[in-house]
Amino acid sequence: MRKTVILLLLIFTFCGIARAQVYTARIDTLSAAMLKRLAHRTLSKSDSELIKAARVMLRLKKTDTISTDILIKVATGTISAADKLALESQLATNLKVDTNLMVNFKDNGLSVPHKKLDSLDLAQTSCSFEPEANAMVVYDVGQMASEPTGVRVERHKRIKIFNEKGKAAANIRIDYTNQFGAEQIDGIAGQTLNFNNGKIEYTPLDAKLIYRQDTSKYKGAVAFTMPNVKPGSVIEIRYIWHRAAPRALPKWSFQSDIPTRYSQYIIQLYRNVNFMSLDRTTMPLATDSAIFNGYGHIWAMRDVPSLRAEPFKRSPDDGIQSIELALTSATTPDGQFIDVARSWATVGRQLANDKELKKTFDQRVSDKEGLVKWARKLNGQDAKIAYLFNQVKTRMKWNGDRSWASKDGIRKAWEDKAGNWGEINMALCGLLNDAGVAADPMLVSTRDNGKMLSNFVNRFQPDKLVVYVLADSSRFYVLDASGKYNNFNEVPYDLLNSLGLWMDKENNVYQLVFLKNDAPVKQEVTINAGIKPDGTMEGTAAITSFSYNKTNALTLYNLLDEQKYKELLTDHDNNLTVRSIKLENAEVDSLPLIQTIDFKLNLPGTDDKYIYFNPNLFTGLHNNPFVSERRFSDIDFGCNFLFSINGKYRIPDGYKVDVLPKTQTVTMPDKSIIFKRVVLEQEGYVIVYYVINYKKSLFARSEYADVYDYFKRMTDLLNEQIVLKKI
Repeated sequence: MRKTVILLLLIFTFCGIARAQVYTARIDTLSAAMLKRLAHRTLSKSDSELIKAARVMLRLKKTDTISTDILIKVATGTISAADKLALESQLATNLKVDTNLMVNFKDNGLSVPHKKLDSLDLAQTSCSFEPEANAMVVYDVGQMASEPTGVRVERHKRIKIFNEKGKAAANIRIDYTNQFGAEQIDGIAGQTLNFNNGKIEYTPLDAKLIYRQDTSKYKGAVAFTMPNVKPGSVIEIRYIWHRAAPRALPKWSFQSDIPTRYSQYIIQLYRNVNFMSLDRTTMPLATDSAIFNGYGHIWAMRDVPSLRAEPFKRSPDDGIQSIELALTSATTPDGQFIDVARSWATVGRQLANDKELKKTFDQRVSDKEGLVKWARKLNGQDAKIAYLFNQVKTRMKWNGDRSWASKDGIRKAWEDKAGNWGEINMALCGLLNDAGVAADPMLVSTRDNGKMLSNFVNRFQPDKLVVYVLADSSRFYVLDASGKYNNFNEVPYDLLNSLGLWMDKENNVYQLVFLKNDAPVKQEVTINAGIKPDGTMEGTAAITSFSYNKTNALTLYNLLDEQKYKELLTDHDNNLTVRSIKLENAEVDSLPLIQTIDFKLNLPGTDDKYIYFNPNLFTGLHNNPFVSERRFSDIDFGCNFLFSINGKYRIPDGYKVDVLPKTQTVTMPDKSIIFKRVVLEQEGYVIVYYVINYKKSLFARSEYADVYDYFKRMTDLLNEQIVLKKI
């Protein structure tokens, strides 16, 4: 009888319909020996594997006892997340399994009040592995089911509030997107737990306080604030996320901006579907087990520290402890094999032949101005590309839509003189081909969206379409006319050190191309100033910015008001005042930007005998960006840089040089970064010459110790002061 019940349970589970909303069971205890005999004599091999997976997931010892039914329900995902967490919490806190425990699951998905477990959560006063934390995720459990009609994730989360600052964690915001298929958030429920006169008080979330908002054309959010939250509270939320696109499997992040005691992700895919996973974890997983005969998996992680800001990481998701998923292939009921996305070539071919994309992308713009005719008259491919690129960049404005698929077609966007990323660049692609330049679309992933990886095929990773022109065997162009400051002959900074999917439909070429720029990008700071006996410095500084440095400076200059931009130049040094600033070559793409600055500096520490000054001015290199000894993500500077700092400082009458920094060269162990400093006295002036040469733009996380030590030394040398003494 027991075997029959178990088999029925497994059948219902694999069919995806055995999802208990209310479940009551008595936990029968079985010794390890009895469990072993039962597994060998009455259960199938696959059932034994399920039991083994469940015992591993719950970290059961041989001396722990728990019913076979409960273990199978845990392994197959048919027990509720709340009930499973109750079992795990019991084991984690060294509580014995209660043989009379009644396991219930409320209709709204929240756990039934449990005096012992709820009291344990409420009694916590700090996070054991991150004591300074203001709040902590007690547990975060997601259960994903994939079916031919879509994907569903049920999420259940508890958060402990430690202090007043931690109350910010009670402001819940759930973002979603409709870009690749309609998404929905529903089944929202929540409650706040507090001690009140020694008793546990449960305050439910009022559905009227849940707000839905459209944040953009393709994005929305659900927001609410948990009620009755105070220091010491525990908040609990549950919701269901749906996506009507079965190919797009959601990722799972174990890490957030507050520490997480326990996080778990269970996935269950429909039969005859294969998937790949990308393990982005650098911490050990508490659970990493396949279930459902390979059609599902369980991942879990314990004691995950909060996510800290890390300089020079490519995207916010880089370094986050997470699991990403992607479908690779499927077999239909009639035995037909479907290659969903086993390779990037497959993805490129599918997209290039997609009927909806072809209908909007294969249009030709109405060239009333005769741009193609003018381009054909120009000599050389570079001249044609530059002309059409600048014409499209000037004519079409980006409408703020961060997508590459076109709804109304390229022709309409051209007539409206505005479009999204894809519409602008496909218009350029068509004009180039009409002018005799072989151009193709390329799909890329922008810097803040994360990298496309050669070994992990995810068709939903690319978020931008650009134009690719193969000039010869060693040169190519990556054109993005949607960026105001982009140049035709440089890979946009946003795409550096990443892959692009080149789609040449005519020649049936669909391949990944690594996008980089090996040429050093220059930045020069030249200062000519005089020092006065009263401890002030006055003079001019010229900042000459090339390439991406120019783009960055112009972007900030137009984004900030004048006062904030001046504060940025001075690195918020209250002793340094920018009296005026003049820009040259802002509108000339082929020339560097020159910012001429008239400034005054009050030299701190000056007294009636000594004058101290630091020649490290207007560089943005005053502070060491790498202050943490631990790092989760790789370092991506984007490109190679060459900084030079030249200074000429007139010594005031009646003073002489007392302390002059030594000429010194500091090099990374692999010679990837070289810093050289020359300081000397010459005919009444202090002459300063600093050079920083970055010969490498990517550093693996494993190299961080060397980077950390090097930047500490270099920053100290950059900020070493020069001392003048009164004669």
